[in-house]
Amino acid sequence: SGKHNNWSIGTDTGINFFYPGKTDPDREIFVTAIACLSYGLCQHNEVVRCCVAHAGNDHRLGAQEAPPAIISLYPGTGFEEHVDSIIAGGPLLGYKAIKSSANPNCSATMPAPCGVEDRNRTAPFPFCGNRFEFRAVGSSQNCSFPIAMCNTIMASGMAALSELIEGGMSRRDAVAKLYKDNRHVIFTGNGYSAEWPQEAAKRGLPNLHNTPLAIAEFNTPKAKALFTKMKVFSEEETDARADIMFESYVTTLSVEASTLIDMVETGILPACSEDMATYGEVLALAGERMEVYSGIKDAADKLKTLLASKPHEVRAEAKYYCDVIKPQMLVVRELVDKAEGLLEKGLYPYP
Repeated sequence: SGKHNNWSIGTDTGINFFYPGKTDPDREIFVTAIACLSYGLCQHNEVVRCCVAHAGNDHRLGAQEAPPAIISLYPGTGFEEHVDSIIAGGPLLGYKAIKSSANPNCSATMPAPCGVEDRNRTAPFPFCGNRFEFRAVGSSQNCSFPIAMCNTIMASGMAALSELIEGGMSRRDAVAKLYKDNRHVIFTGNGYSAEWPQEAAKRGLPNLHNTPLAIAEFNTPKAKALFTKMKVFSEEETDARADIMFESYVTTLSVEASTLIDMVETGILPACSEDMATYGEVLALAGERMEVYSGIKDAADKLKTLLASKPHEVRAEAKYYCDVIKPQMLVVRELVDKAEGLLEKGLYPYP
């Protein structure tokens, strides 16, 4: 499972940058703030993906009501049209934040009020009326790290806007440039569709679909430049955090693989042996049991051999666990699942 981090940026005077507002100055702040966010998510896409990368989340992203591993911005279909209008030369004002209602088609029930924009559940970063919802955070994670990265990329977008304005560009043109240069990070379609990964690749958005791929991007020269400029991490701190994330991933998978072997050897195989014994000399009635049960033993032995051959440099070890150990664990799991349907009732040792 996972959690949804509801995130917004505001001032100590009560101004919420992600609230569409009721006055023109508030609406201009809203449009400007999302331009800064689009810059941050686009230019530092890998950092945002990395902050939710860990072993458990590899099973979740792209399914179970979780967004895909491709990080995109969902400001809503109505706002997307307004972005295109600004890029084409239109004013910052003009977006209408209109709440709708859902008709239950039942005379005994009132229409249910809806948000300003549809909260797309296949999007990693959808707009929710007065905030954005970072939907890719894993359930076992501390929220502080993902939120720190959201703040960091937002600060980078604000810095980019400030540099353009201080360089002589008007506010409207500076906002339009941010939107134009980072338009490809805005996606309001179905993040679960088979077409989205191909479309994302065309847009140049990274698809870091597993944890080792994502963590490897955390301490690149580009990421270090971001962290040092924003005064979040030094280069040494960035390297250290990346090593810790790799080590955490390796430790988790090491425990999972060792536990799987223990469960097979102390529970599954004894149950398989007892089940086979019931057939005595009438093996014709055993069907495929011998093949499946022996296959479990062979697959578990292969997993132990692979674990004994792992490299000892932490990055290489993480990649090895991802590309070699996890697939073999899946082989064991599939055979055990098949055995569960063959074992005599009451023999399967686990709930």
